[in-house]
Amino acid sequence: MLTQVADGVLVHQSELLRNNAVVVHGRAGVLLVDPGTTGSEMACLANDLRELGQPVVAGFSTHPDWDHVLWHAELGEAPRYGTARCAAAMQDLRSDKGWKARVVEGLPPEIADEIPLDLFGLITGLPVETAQIPWDGPEVRIVEHPAHAQGHAALLIEGRRGVLVSGDMLSDILMPFPDLEAANPIEDYLVGLRLLEDVEALRDGHASDDPRIGPSATFGTDWLPGLYEWQAQQLAGKSNHDGAPE
Repeated sequence: MLTQVADGVLVHQSELLRNNAVVVHGRAGVLLVDPGTTGSEMACLANDLRELGQPVVAGFSTHPDWDHVLWHAELGEAPRYGTARCAAAMQDLRSDKGWKARVVEGLPPEIADEIPLDLFGLITGLPVETAQIPWDGPEVRIVEHPAHAQGHAALLIEGRRGVLVSGDMLSDILMPFPDLEAANPIEDYLVGLRLLEDVEALRDGHASDDPRIGPSATFGTDWLPGLYEWQAQQLAGKSNHDGAPE
């Protein structure tokens, strides 16, 4: 179900991971950002858009994590954009003959059979330093940064009351997820957060009072606290004795 969050901007939320697919109305159709997780969710979104008489004229993936580079045939054949680094990551993955098996290994087992992979990661990389998404609609500014995943980009929808599409960076139910494969995960995350929000206690390894993983949490209570502790251990291994990233 599509929910309007601002003038000309709607979201369609995934059931399992609470991802938001973002729909932005343009002149001839819509821009679709991070379209969804399961085949049924994306088919539902496609049906909702058909009922509104709004074809998808452009797509965008905020970053190369599996749940942000999916697509469904019913969404059509619009160009699907991402940053150059996002597209390069997908091209590198798909160049491996066994790429589907690698992707399946990282999927949540409870929905793995529901995730269509035929159109997975078919992203057109925009030239480096491209400032806006090329489409016939409101200006959508690209804010690329290294936080969470290499090639990540937040989107600022101009003229739509300042709507920011952060792509997993800001959440009221999930704690931060730095890119643990980066040389300096926390410093990279800070680069992004300086643009979007102040960093949390995870930076210094302090005990967290983050309500998203505390007693008052309402989502992921059976796995988020453990994942937070694992992240802290991984980050500790990347730090030197004075706490600065190596």
